Amino acid sequence: MGAEFVMLSLAPIVIGSLAAIACALPGNFLLLRRQALIGDAISHVVLPGIVLAFLVTGQVATLPMMAGAGVAALAAVAMIEAVRRLGRIEPGAAMGVTFTTMFALGVLVLERTDTSKVHLDVEHALMGNLESLIWLDGMGWHSLLDPAALAGLPPELGRLAIATAVIATLIWLFWRPLKLATFDEGFAAEVGVPVRAVGLGLVVLSALAAVAAFDAVGSIIVIAMFICPPGTARLMTDRLEMQVAWSVFFAVLSAVLGYVLAGYGPIWLGGTDAVSAAGMIATVSGMLLAAAALFGPARRRSGAGAGAA
Repeated sequence: MGAEFVMLSLAPIVIGSLAAIACALPGNFLLLRRQALIGDAISHVVLPGIVLAFLVTGQVATLPMMAGAGVAALAAVAMIEAVRRLGRIEPGAAMGVTFTTMFALGVLVLERTDTSKVHLDVEHALMGNLESLIWLDGMGWHSLLDPAALAGLPPELGRLAIATAVIATLIWLFWRPLKLATFDEGFAAEVGVPVRAVGLGLVVLSALAAVAAFDAVGSIIVIAMFICPPGTARLMTDRLEMQVAWSVFFAVLSAVLGYVLAGYGPIWLGGTDAVSAAGMIATVSGMLLAAAALFGPARRRSGAGAGAA
């Protein structure tokens, strides 16, 4: 049983957890800045960049795909700002126009492109390929100490590990200016914090998370992880440090519990086929958010306040 778990489930669970953490960390600040839809927009707009990279190179390779997705994400940020300023509309509308347009463009191009020889289609863009990221060289827990076996890990794991480490490190290094700019931009500007640069850096971190996670887990998990774990954490505490810690916990819990329920839940209920891991992980993250909204500390505080009134 242990060998089977290591081979078939360990790598997907770790990859899903890393993707969730990478998205949840910048998602906390996007949520507090009321820019949570930026993560949604970025997760959609990377698709045309990935398709363009495939058309140019003719293969699904990590570096070209990440480069294409990164260019698309940065182009989307510029497009959102241009639509907002030139059209004089609120940021949410500008984001909505941008991500729906670019995602639709990516889907159209993808459907008109011959991808029969590679694992790249609309379903892959939405759901990812988490279930297929198994570790064939993992013959048991002892394989974690075997360099030859570790070399056979899915490349998505290493890519996401690096991306998550970079995001966490940058947030730690720039914690104070990021915190000041998030809660009080006016005061932050007065004390010399480059507010616009901090905002742009946060968007770039979000783009990095989305690009790194997109190929492995698809846009559904990326969208959910930018919003649900930070939102759930926000309902648990009023302190930013604790909120970030809670968001990481809920991100990992969603990934692990969602993957297990996707694979074994139908069997426990008498079924025979597993369901989409991406869909189940996103569903679990939404259920955790609902539970926190109904039973979390924030709910109890509001109820106590209403009773006192």
